[in-house]
Order: sequence, then C-alpha cells, then structure tokens
Amino acid sequence: MATLTLEHLTKEFGGGSDRIVAVDDVSLDIADGEFLVLVGPSGCGKSTTLRMIAGLETTSEGEIRFGERRINDREAKNRDIAMVFQSYALYPHMTVRENMSFGLEESTDLGDDEITRRVEDAATTMGIGDLIDRKPGELSGGQQQRVALGRAIVRDPSVFLLDEPLSNLDAKLRSQMRTELQRIQENLGVTTVYVTHDQTEAMTMGDRIAILDGGRLQQVGTPLECYHEPANQFVAGFIGEPSMNFFETTVEDGRLIADEFEYPLSEPTREAVGDTDRVTLGVRPEDIALVDAAESDHDFRTVVDVVEPVGSGNNVYLAFEGRENERSEFDMEESRTFVATVGGLRRVEAGQPAIARFPEDAIHLFDAGTGEALRNRTLDDIETVEPQL
Repeated sequence: MATLTLEHLTKEFGGGSDRIVAVDDVSLDIADGEFLVLVGPSGCGKSTTLRMIAGLETTSEGEIRFGERRINDREAKNRDIAMVFQSYALYPHMTVRENMSFGLEESTDLGDDEITRRVEDAATTMGIGDLIDRKPGELSGGQQQRVALGRAIVRDPSVFLLDEPLSNLDAKLRSQMRTELQRIQENLGVTTVYVTHDQTEAMTMGDRIAILDGGRLQQVGTPLECYHEPANQFVAGFIGEPSMNFFETTVEDGRLIADEFEYPLSEPTREAVGDTDRVTLGVRPEDIALVDAAESDHDFRTVVDVVEPVGSGNNVYLAFEGRENERSEFDMEESRTFVATVGGLRRVEAGQPAIARFPEDAIHLFDAGTGEALRNRTLDDIETVEPQL
C-alpha cells in the first residue's frame, strides 16, 4: 500500500495563444488506504489529473510520489497502479477468467496456480464466480463492470484509479454499485482515487472529496465539511441537490438589502461580514422552512410557482410576493424563483401563498466579488446519535 502525493501538479496543452491549462497547480496528500473522490464539472481537469497519476499523460510541472518515490518518469506499467475505465475495456473474445488473468500473465512472473487463485478469489469477492467462463457479450452492464473491477483487484496494486466507472449503468444499479465499491475498497484497504462529475457519488463514497473547477483545486475535505462549510460560492453551489439558493445583496446598516427583501443581521454575523459591502446570501433548500405565520424579520411572503414531488420530499419553487411573474434581467427565460424542500407528505400546490423563513443560523454568506466564504453554518450543529444498548 502507499500514500499518494501530488505536489503543484500542472498540465498544459498547446502553446502560445493556443495554450490551455487543463490542471493548474494542484497539490493533494492522499493517505494510505484512503478513498479520495475527485469531483467537478466536465472539463475541470479531474480525468487529466487521474491520467497523470496513471502515467497516461506527462506532467508539465510538479511531482507525483508514491510514498517517498517520485514516479513522474516511470512508465505506466511500472507504477504499481490499477485503473478502471468508464468503458470497462474488456476483451470481447476472452472469457471473464481470461480477461481477469491476462494482465497478470503478461506483466508478472506469477505461476499459473497463483494466477488462478487470484482470479477466482477476485471473482468471488465481486460476486461473479458463476460467470467466470462467460464472455463479456453474455453479461449485463453491471456484471461487466464487476469484471473490470475484478481485473484491477487481481493486480494487488498500491493504488486504484477509477475514472467514472459507474456512469454507464442505470440509476438503480449505479446506487447498488456505489455501496459495493465502498465495501470492497474498505475490505482491501487500497489507496483509491475515484473520478466523477456526479456530486451524489462524491458525497456518498469518499472519505474525502477534492473539488476542481477550471483546473484549479477549490476545496478538499470530508463530504460534510464541503457541504456545510464550503470554501467558496462555487463549492456551495456545486455540492448539494437541489443546489443552494443565492441572493445578491448589498450591506447597509447591518442589513442585507436585495431587490426582493431586507435581511437584518445579528452582531456576530455582522462581524463575519466585516467591511464587505456586496454579499451573496446563500441558503440550502432544506434549511428554508414554510411556516404558518410571519413572526420575524427573517420571514418572507412568497407564492408557490412549481411543486416537484420526489417521493420522500417535495421541492417547492417559490417567488417573492409581487414578483412571481418576473424574469431575470440577465436571462428572460430564467424565472426569479428559489427552492425549498419540504416533507413528502406535506400538501403544497402551485399558486398558493406561503411564508418562507430563512433561519440566520443556517445561512451562508460569500463575498460577491471573490466568491470566498465569509460565514458558514458550522459542523458543531450536527447531532451525534449515541446508540442505547
């Protein structure tokens, strides 16, 4: 096993006016046995970062180390890594057994008995022991994915690299495989870097997540840290579904002034804002309460625009009273609505009035110029459940 260190990793394509910086000065320390998820929108540099670790792309600047060993100049086959691709990359004319054993036969001195043992153990671990003599064309998408993972497991590598391995699966199977992957990685204890654009996968699978945008690292932390204490507005908007609501405001006399409302701040929150005069107010949909009566300066009269039932809850799109028919001045197709999440058994209908409460202990504030977080809710608010034995 191994720790994995990325130090000021940079990758450029082209040159001169055509120069593109795909990965820009990324530094990460990944602990031995850790499951780290690289997540971000398409084109953010996450797959390029993974390919540099694998040796499939050269680095423009920076270092990659396994433990104390610098591996920048090592060929991919000598890096002691195993990679699982989005496309599975199985040989269609070979059986499952042959697909899983091929890499060992070609790149190691292991005997036939040891290779057979490894393949059969991995197939059992992946739950495909009864499929070992079938060919890929006879398998479902989920079974093919298990073969691709099993092929990586038999290598017994120091590091697993997984590049969006579940994106070709249907939603239900993808959810099942997320759980399976976590269990397998935990049992094997192998340092793992997993790339995805799906923030739900990132939140549910990673010990930590590293969020990229435009080739730059935005934040590294546990899923809860990135969700509740985002480093900036990009992270706050990217992590979470539905996304955090944002309102552009100015700061005047201890109040946030928006086109639709005024929001008075307590003294501690004013101190967090400091001298910043333009602030973006953020509030997550689940933190907006729909209450029966306006009782404070943080309660606002709204009208329900659209209700989106999702089973366990309802996503309720709201417009401030008197502005329900307005569109953004920047995009005539974009409605001036925000979203609150309420329980699935609560009846809410389009067109009805509603009072939305933005509790101050749940709001996030960002510098409107830089996007940097000025104030987040803290993880101290999270309850710990102690089992009663």
